[in-house]
Amino acid sequence: MSDVQWEAVIGIEIHAQLLTATKMFCGCALSFGDPANTHTCPVCLAHPGALPVVNAEAIRLALIAGHALGCEIPERSVFSRKNYFYPDLPKAYQISQFDEPICGPGRFRFLTEDGEKFLGITRAHLEEDAAKLNHFGGEGRRADALGSVVDFNRGGTPLLEIVTEPELHNGTDAAAFLKQLRQTLVHLGITDGSMEQGSMRADANISIRPMGVTTLGTKTELKNMNSFTFLERGIAAEIERQIGIVESGGTVTQETLHYEPTTGHITSLRSKEEAHDYRYFPEPDLVPVVPDRGWVDEIRAALPELPVDRRDRWMREYGLTFEDAEVLSEPAALGDYFEQVAAVAPPKSAANWVRGDLRAFLRERGQEPWESDVPPAAVAQIISMVEAREISMPSAKQVLAHVVEHGGDPKEVVASLGLGAIQDESALIAIVDALIAANPEQAAQLRDGKDKLVGFFVGQAMKATQGRADPGRIGELVRERVAAS
Repeated sequence: MSDVQWEAVIGIEIHAQLLTATKMFCGCALSFGDPANTHTCPVCLAHPGALPVVNAEAIRLALIAGHALGCEIPERSVFSRKNYFYPDLPKAYQISQFDEPICGPGRFRFLTEDGEKFLGITRAHLEEDAAKLNHFGGEGRRADALGSVVDFNRGGTPLLEIVTEPELHNGTDAAAFLKQLRQTLVHLGITDGSMEQGSMRADANISIRPMGVTTLGTKTELKNMNSFTFLERGIAAEIERQIGIVESGGTVTQETLHYEPTTGHITSLRSKEEAHDYRYFPEPDLVPVVPDRGWVDEIRAALPELPVDRRDRWMREYGLTFEDAEVLSEPAALGDYFEQVAAVAPPKSAANWVRGDLRAFLRERGQEPWESDVPPAAVAQIISMVEAREISMPSAKQVLAHVVEHGGDPKEVVASLGLGAIQDESALIAIVDALIAANPEQAAQLRDGKDKLVGFFVGQAMKATQGRADPGRIGELVRERVAAS
């Protein structure tokens, strides 16, 4: 066993399909799941003489993303031809960006349970997606397929490729970064972020080096990770694999890898011993993109509060936990609903009710809070009644369940169902005294210091009052009356 302490160095490349109506360089509509090859034209099929035209909306969305990533926005950017042959690339080159991207260096802030962290952004550039190869036979995998067919519907879809600096050191932080990057892009309407459908894909470049060494080791690339969990697990598995190779006297080979989530195995897709010579050169059919600086500034000024800033504000001002903020900020509509409740009710209580009982009741009906008939004001009113001890917590849950099922004003529901809290102190004392008299053995054990038995008496009192007693006050009375008996 080696005494060397290893450090992993990780960079992420993200491809996000942009939410435009049409493709990057032609007027074909974007589609997902439509019959194959029904959204094509001479431009995206690379017919001779067909000329590309830049999608202005893709430029706008890229600039929004650049601001959110903390990137510099250069005075101009240039499209280039990236030359390589593949069956899903009819031109034998891809229109992309190389040395003059639309978004330059930046720094993205994201939150973890350990606090805030920053990851350098090398660049974000625009390009067109390739078509889609569908393999038949061999369980749909290229390596064992009997044959393949090409669907050109996806070919030409606008892509924003975001490349990070190699500054991450574990899969947990990589997953946290990707999760919050996706949330940001979805929140800003840049992409739908569906990793399952492939509209957002991530590759991880991974190498290891002895702790304290500054030079980078040989990197491998985990390709097309479509889940935060799989990304985290895949990176951990690849780090372990590389350490095993080096410590056994071997050498890590630069290659592209596939991580199989069901087995945890990593397999080679192709060797990358040498860098491809893509022979980049400026696209002769497209002029440089020179966005008006006033327009660039307008886009920056119009940015809404970013998800990371919203989470940070909730934790600082509302006292929410990291987990509270993470759950309530995704999707943005849930965060909007929560904030409407928190504007009236104590924020921590609002967080507990919205992410807890409200979502649980609504999911039984196939709904989420923001799409239901339960207004935020109704949830806030229930919380306020609990805070004022007008109803007990069990009764409050009954009220909420009724409002979810039938609607109605919470106060009226409390009155109609007779769920108001028992306010008469003498009545509560009588209930507690009766329970103590009926359970002398438990009362004696409580008197001898077995404090857990308070819960027994509280449970019996709640049953006796059909949930209308205040559990906190019952507990106080039990301790007082047992001590005095």
